[in-house]
Amino acid sequence: MDDRVVDSRSADEGAAIRRRRECLACGRRFTTYERLEEVPFVVVKRSGQREPFERSKIVAGVTAAAKNRPVSVAEMQELAAEVEEGLRLVGHEVSSDQVGLAVLDRLRSFDEVTYLRFASVYKGFSDALDFEREVGLLTKDTEPKRVRAPGSH
Repeated sequence: MDDRVVDSRSADEGAAIRRRRECLACGRRFTTYERLEEVPFVVVKRSGQREPFERSKIVAGVTAAAKNRPVSVAEMQELAAEVEEGLRLVGHEVSSDQVGLAVLDRLRSFDEVTYLRFASVYKGFSDALDFEREVGLLTKDTEPKRVRAPGSH
């Protein structure tokens, strides 16, 4: 069937496009709706179980790690949105490890104490040596390298 679009406009608060069409054979008009089909974004847990990605879980984890830190709710939500955005570029399915590492990567430059608290839970720290090792990695990545004066060893 050949038709032409007579009118197009947004519908359902921008979630769809409503089109008025006219059949070229008989002249009758009809309406179609076009909706974007969302591809589900799934997290594969260590157990192999799959569940829908929930940004609120990232916000909850960061909130717990940022307790009594000068970090606003808006900053935590923005961090979670950035993590989600970056992970969606990977594909429609990511592992829980990828999610945790993406959060840690963003927390590294965000707030060091929050980073260490989150890392202690995510990486399952069992003693103070785990904290020492992580602080060493954190400061190694964040401290600028010192340039030696000519002739010094």
